[in-house]
Amino acid sequence: MSRRPFIAGNWKMHKGPAEADALAEVLKRALTGQGSVDVAVAPPFLSVPAVVARLKHSGVHVAAQNLHWEQQGAFTGEISGEMLRQAGVTYCIVGHSERRALFGDTDAVVEKKVHACFRAGLLPIVCVGETLDERESGQAEAVVRRQLAAALGKLTADQLPSVTLAYEPVWAIGTGRTASPAQAQEMHATIREWLAERYPPFVPRGMRILYGGSVKGSNAAGLLSQPDIDGALVGGAALVSEDFLAIVAAAR
Repeated sequence: MSRRPFIAGNWKMHKGPAEADALAEVLKRALTGQGSVDVAVAPPFLSVPAVVARLKHSGVHVAAQNLHWEQQGAFTGEISGEMLRQAGVTYCIVGHSERRALFGDTDAVVEKKVHACFRAGLLPIVCVGETLDERESGQAEAVVRRQLAAALGKLTADQLPSVTLAYEPVWAIGTGRTASPAQAQEMHATIREWLAERYPPFVPRGMRILYGGSVKGSNAAGLLSQPDIDGALVGGAALVSEDFLAIVAAAR
């Protein structure tokens, strides 16, 4: 089964509505009509409406960076999946390492957010990955398997093709350090093996696994050439149109 490449740009807490609209306009001009790579961008919540409007009919999807697990309620400062869907969002990032490390998103919280995505009709991009201490102590594989079990354990085989996984070694996010293509491929293969141990063959064959961690135009081709790496979750390079477009080009 051929897996279609997927490049997603996480803008994090950058670019208010005007700046976001300007970047989306550049991406729209460059990417409208290209049919070989799935592309999404995840602006901050405040900029979502501007980016959705700008990218309409371009083929570039809009993702959210996070969501709350409830549909509504007394949760000051939070956004529900249903609200995001109404705003035109297609994907939602769940379990990003910054959410886990800085905002207390435990494995149990990530699980609830995955199910909230399904309830709202959003496609989850579920992030997993180990810290430097966990890698150096030989726990990397165990950590990733634990995170996978928590996030996906209660999903059916028929639901899993709607999930995109993103392996993001925490030690490579925003540090300038990148897992070598061989290191990244090794963990991606481990993730696919984990899926194969638990689900029918169509699941590990069809699920896309992205790599995230200081992906740039200069290293994208080497990473994306690996057999189990199906795309990239891009951070800093997603904020510069030339850099992001170079990564999309490398995925073709």
